[in-house]
Amino acid sequence: MTNKLKTNVAGIDFENPFILSSAPPTAHIDSILKAFELGWGGAVLKTITPDSTVLQDATPRFTTMKNGQRVVGFENIETLSHKNLQYWKDGIVELKSKFPNRVVIASIMAPVKKEDWQNLVLDLQKFPLDAFELNFSCPNGVPEKKMGMAIGTDKEIANEIASWVMEVSNKPVFVKLTPNVTDIEEITEYISKNANPTGFSAINTVQSLMAVNIDTFNPEPDVSGYSAFGGYSGEAVRPIGLRCVAQVRQATDKPILGMGGISKWQDAVQYIAVGANAVQVCTEVMVNGYGVIKQMLAGLSEYMDSHNFNSINDFRNKTISKIQSHEVLYKQPRMTAAIDKLKCVACGKCCLICDESGYQAINKSKDGKYEVEKSKCDGCSLCTHICPKDAIRME
Repeated sequence: MTNKLKTNVAGIDFENPFILSSAPPTAHIDSILKAFELGWGGAVLKTITPDSTVLQDATPRFTTMKNGQRVVGFENIETLSHKNLQYWKDGIVELKSKFPNRVVIASIMAPVKKEDWQNLVLDLQKFPLDAFELNFSCPNGVPEKKMGMAIGTDKEIANEIASWVMEVSNKPVFVKLTPNVTDIEEITEYISKNANPTGFSAINTVQSLMAVNIDTFNPEPDVSGYSAFGGYSGEAVRPIGLRCVAQVRQATDKPILGMGGISKWQDAVQYIAVGANAVQVCTEVMVNGYGVIKQMLAGLSEYMDSHNFNSINDFRNKTISKIQSHEVLYKQPRMTAAIDKLKCVACGKCCLICDESGYQAINKSKDGKYEVEKSKCDGCSLCTHICPKDAIRME
């Protein structure tokens, strides 16, 4: 594997930019060891809490949204790690002794008590971890305990806790943000300027209700007839994750660990292009296993070679300056649709959709195919997205 994939984030050397998110795939040291053997650049440990924290998981706690057999959306109501502090201390030592070049980040969470946060940091940083990630964003089970997402939705509390941690930490500190807020850019800017953490992680899962069984009217995941709002992840949340990472980048120049729906190397490129310094993966591993890293590494390496990129920094932030307000977007002269009659199979879908949701600009021509009446076409591009034969383009 090419050395081009190596990168440095906040003074931490990464063998490659792919790391495992704090989630079920990082709940056990033995599992993380297997992931490192396969090539993952690092792992964020499943969130560690003070030993006094009482948490219990419901069963079942997962449900999915599928496109055929492919999982495109995933909801979970799982809480945090149930392992005690000693387990993680011993585990950090084992991970770093066997894989000294892999990055190990401790995700931590505690009640809104200064001594709890600071004691957790002071205790764990005696061991060879590389950084801390402050979980201000988990939507599962902990907000009612005034932790997780309850912290991340209040910029004052989030800033205060981040400041407590920065007072005592001798390791880099990443604040993990929730997308379940009105303005993630405002929250980022406030914490960045006041608490001054090393960087940010974005995003955690999107609070959701996956489905309702219309025969029983039970919500899913169905826990003996009941459920709770959970965290939504997978491919379907990638547009939200990209938007949030771009907004975080617009608010700060600090390092960002980007995540949300990354299932292939192309997704990682997109996150890096909008500002991420490295990326985290969870749901894709939960549905297809740690082995997905092989294709991610190979694909990213080949992509970089084909574009003559020597480092991921060569394409980092490439897109961020192109995200502007609606006011400055190109509007005149108007683009219009054009139908390639060689590809057109005269199914009529474009005509139907344009008639019902567009500008009645598509009509059947004398040859039985379809054509665009340019004077009526408003350039919305809807027809290009619904054509089953990719026979329509904008020009």
